[in-house]
Amino acid sequence: MMFQACRHEHGSGFIEFRVDSLTGMRARICPERLKRGIGVRDIPDYSPEGCPFCKELVTRVTPVFPDGTRLEIGESITFPNLYPFASYHIVTVITRDHMVRSFTRDQIKDAFMAQARTMEDQPGYVSINWNFLPSAGASLPHPHLQGLVDPVPGTLPMKYISGSQDYFLQHGRSWWLDLCRSEAASERFLNGLNLFWYAHPVPVGEKEIRCVLPGVTISDFKDSVGSFASDLVRVLDFYQDIGHGAWNLSVFFGQEKEREYFSAFAILIARINPNPLSTSDTAFMERLHLEPVVLTLPEDIGRLWRNNSRS
Repeated sequence: MMFQACRHEHGSGFIEFRVDSLTGMRARICPERLKRGIGVRDIPDYSPEGCPFCKELVTRVTPVFPDGTRLEIGESITFPNLYPFASYHIVTVITRDHMVRSFTRDQIKDAFMAQARTMEDQPGYVSINWNFLPSAGASLPHPHLQGLVDPVPGTLPMKYISGSQDYFLQHGRSWWLDLCRSEAASERFLNGLNLFWYAHPVPVGEKEIRCVLPGVTISDFKDSVGSFASDLVRVLDFYQDIGHGAWNLSVFFGQEKEREYFSAFAILIARINPNPLSTSDTAFMERLHLEPVVLTLPEDIGRLWRNNSRS
């Protein structure tokens, strides 16, 4: 079993408690909370005035690498983060446009490739991250990625690296292969994509979707970045179709020494659309208990995917 579940029935519906078997991470799924109406579908337009990532300013006010350059691939432009919170921290502006409703494959591919090229020679654990729109924690609405490299992995990827190693030592095979076999036969599988995407059964956030990548390191990722970009455009369009215009994305990579038992993977979660009249979708349970309360059953995400006209 990849996860355990226990359902508690109550007067207006149910709460389902789930535990990830590999990591011990927990989630509470409460579909009735959808009735609170905490989100709106409309997304405001944000003025580009004074935006440091717009073309009028980006090459004037953003920092440069030690050799005095920034990396430009397609529309994307990559440079060091002015306010880093990692040992090595870079920013990639994805598009020339300040506000983007739907991304193209080339925009995504070029931006992720820029991140990979910039970080592949840095020692440590790499992640590529995307906060899209202020309700997802973006300090600027202009679309941009953040790349981090640290000597040790973050808390969540550490759980998967450690758990994967223990699983391999105990069973003699990769947990990631077992995961893909299990999820391919489940209602949570997202069919018709180039890579392996599914709705994770113990989500860390609302409508969480994951991708298991066909490699381990950031260098491996360069071989699949085109397929990943094509898939991500479709998944983000799916989010838009079901009413979510804001999201968080993280792609976690391992090191060569973990190749035998680990796989790079991506986590995407929907966030509430920005608006002045709504509560946040993150509160004490998520931030202090470290136990997300989500609204949508992962199995329902698979059904939404299969019934969606674009999919």
